[in-house]
Amino acid sequence: MEKALIIIPTYNEADNIIRLIGEIFKLQFNDVEINILIVDDNSKDGTSQLVKNLNDSRVTVFDRERKLGLGTAYILGFKYAIEKKYDYVFEMDADFSHDPQSIPNFLENIKNYDLVIGSRYINGIAVVNWPLSRLLISMGASVYTKMITFLPVHDVTAGYMCYKVDSLKQINLDSVKSNGYSFQIEMKFRMWKKGFKLKEIPIVFIDRRAGVSKMSRKIVYEASYMVWKLKFMSIFNKL
Repeated sequence: MEKALIIIPTYNEADNIIRLIGEIFKLQFNDVEINILIVDDNSKDGTSQLVKNLNDSRVTVFDRERKLGLGTAYILGFKYAIEKKYDYVFEMDADFSHDPQSIPNFLENIKNYDLVIGSRYINGIAVVNWPLSRLLISMGASVYTKMITFLPVHDVTAGYMCYKVDSLKQINLDSVKSNGYSFQIEMKFRMWKKGFKLKEIPIVFIDRRAGVSKMSRKIVYEASYMVWKLKFMSIFNKL
């Protein structure tokens, strides 16, 4: 049986995380064993302890001493997936904006691709409860990135993704330094420039049910200059 690891970074997600884990494990998977890795950045609301209290062997918790960001959480999870010889590894948000019901579709598609991306924009706009300003930033980032890098992806900042681990381990993860939106852009770009096969599948993105958004102006600025950095790194074969 193949194995898939779902990485869920958390920071103050006590309102969501237990329900999310329950929803994931309600799903039926015929040929893939699903495990979850929680990477918690010292949540003040007890997120980590709530997960540990489940005492479920399918769920692992990594505690970090402070808020270190989304990108470093995923890199930590990727290395763990490689070390433990998982076949597939997911990026997934903790706040239900990424519907667990899409997981089987990811697993079906990843058999024939190296990276499967849950896209909000492949079939029109599939975003619920976002203010117009947030939507424009997200869509603008995709247009901006594609103009500069030619990355053939509709939703460049998408954060709901599934990688084939055999492909992911060919990326130099220690050289990935970005966080937030820019991390999502960088990973897609690196996979594409390696010649791996990328596939977008449609999802409906629903803004968080509970808790506070982690979006900030700094994240937007980082993404805007990271695009240029990636382009020049690619030109000089520094990826």
